[in-house]
Amino acid sequence: MGGSLLVGDLAWRSGRAMAEAPEPELIALPQKKPLIKQTFRPPNYETPLADLRSEFTSNDAFFVRYHLAHIPQLDVRTWRLRAGGDSANRTLEWSLDDLRRGFERVSVAAINQCSGNRRGLFTPRVPGVQWQYGAMGNAIWTGVRLRDVLQKVGVAPGAVEVVFDGADAAVLRGTPDFVKSLPVERALDENTLIAFEMNGQPLPHWNGAPARLVVPGWTATYWVKHLTEIRIVPKAYDGFWMQKAYRVPTNAFPGARFQSQERPDTTPITDILINSMVTSHESGARLTRGRRAELSGWAWDNGAGIAKVEISQDGGRSWRATTLGRDLGRFAWRGFNLPLDTTRAGPITVSVRATSRNGTQQMDKLTPNPSGYHHNIIQTLQLEVV
Repeated sequence: MGGSLLVGDLAWRSGRAMAEAPEPELIALPQKKPLIKQTFRPPNYETPLADLRSEFTSNDAFFVRYHLAHIPQLDVRTWRLRAGGDSANRTLEWSLDDLRRGFERVSVAAINQCSGNRRGLFTPRVPGVQWQYGAMGNAIWTGVRLRDVLQKVGVAPGAVEVVFDGADAAVLRGTPDFVKSLPVERALDENTLIAFEMNGQPLPHWNGAPARLVVPGWTATYWVKHLTEIRIVPKAYDGFWMQKAYRVPTNAFPGARFQSQERPDTTPITDILINSMVTSHESGARLTRGRRAELSGWAWDNGAGIAKVEISQDGGRSWRATTLGRDLGRFAWRGFNLPLDTTRAGPITVSVRATSRNGTQQMDKLTPNPSGYHHNIIQTLQLEVV
């Protein structure tokens, strides 16, 4: 119980500090609504809370995340996707029209969440982009199964990983190219896609046009944008963004293992952890006495699916169930809501936690790690009825 009270106190202090902080700078990139600027170059912009209230996050409000500063405008008429590698039987190339016409078209609703979402809430502070709540969004991704493409080039026996490169590039010589890999079994999973549409529209430039990788249930570091090359390889890929970056302490977190990339001290981040977020109110909000108020938001996990979302108003000593919204798919978020009692004036402290269908529950303590990944502790808001 003490842990819940401590987290609630820290969350309340964090919420108050955020309320006292300067207003975030909002910048409208081309084809985007004003987003919260975190860094200009490379472009990193997060979605404001108000734009996270819809079932599917609109394309023009979806967060923008890059590691490299040169983001090319690719011409879909000349863009090509090349696939091959040392563990492929052949090398082939496709245009966007080839992908659309030559493979079965599929869609999946899925959370795209930066590994460092909520890094800015870590105490003590950790280095990196200081994201708040908006380095994530929920969308319907449409494209073709990656495994169908891989089967065209042939996956040789002994294949270990599949490597992905995009067209974004560094400005300074010597900066590592952003190249990621997946275990071959994850690459062959039926839900892993090469997507060219988002929410029924062509993929936006800032979200990876003309095609990107979609890995439902895994954090966004694997969702390579502006995809140009796929290589099937017989050993662990040793690039910077796999061997040095996006790693967490071994055995610190639950989730799928990436065995070919594991070391005794660290392992690649993989699964999204169970989490929830209130979108109807921010900490410090004032409610009018006697006026109807409803707390609402989203809960999500790595694809097991959300079983329940509960709310506590006594520091975690007791919990009551909220009403869940419709199921949008196991990789998507799921809504919850609960009316608040506004009959009496005074403070209201509200904590929210989610539980997956596999029994996994949000924790009340943060798991420290050097890069500030997996911030998924129970959210606590301090409200006031006036």
